[in-house]
Amino acid sequence: MAIDKATVLRIAGLAHIEVEESALEGMAEELNGILAWIEQLNEVDTDGVEPMSSVVDMTLPQRDDEANDVATRDDLLANAPETEGGFFVVPKVVE
Repeated sequence: MAIDKATVLRIAGLAHIEVEESALEGMAEELNGILAWIEQLNEVDTDGVEPMSSVVDMTLPQRDDEANDVATRDDLLANAPETEGGFFVVPKVVE
């Protein structure tokens, strides 16, 4: 799949990124290079290779899930700069 200037403009529009006309050709080349590298990775034989989340085979220690010394709501709200009705008051972020 080859990426051209029109595709770069479409991707930039979807990402809400402004791209100058002079940079379109260079970005198309870079994206084509990335796709070529991904195609090269697809050629690697991974049959019989188990998926892993880390390069080191290890199991992380886990503690028992036990409730202990739980703070009360009043204790938690004591440090809040502003509260209302037992809740934290935060600035409005959505119009």
